[in-house]
Amino acid sequence: MNQHIILRVITKILIAPIILFGLYVQFHGDFGAGGGFQAGVIIAVGFILHALIFGLSTTKLVMPLWVVRTAACFGVLIYTGVGVYTMLNGGNFLDYDFVSHDPVGYAVAGQHLGILIIEGGVGLTVAAVMVLVFYGFADAAGLFGAERD
Repeated sequence: MNQHIILRVITKILIAPIILFGLYVQFHGDFGAGGGFQAGVIIAVGFILHALIFGLSTTKLVMPLWVVRTAACFGVLIYTGVGVYTMLNGGNFLDYDFVSHDPVGYAVAGQHLGILIIEGGVGLTVAAVMVLVFYGFADAAGLFGAERD
């Protein structure tokens, strides 16, 4: 892809807004449509676009496999950790009323904080798993051989 300078420049320009839009969907998701799953897919698209234009080996330098695997596990731990935390505080699994101990607006603050943390875990997991799936298919199919890098 070294000969396609226009694609490389446009990709460098687009990756940051793609990830920024994914973060917007992530943090706006608890107020409207959207949330963790959609944001995770959008953020993963930025890394997949990078791999398509700059090559898989270059993208693995930017986002190594161990980082992606760790992010996927950490996202699941965030999701599960909120559920265990609510159970330890006397509620049911993912009972957001037990997340916050604010005496004024107890349920509202707990609901908002719980959903925000859960959606963060979902977004992180989905983004990491989408990149892992892409890495797996690209490596197995040999899509990015020496001639593409």
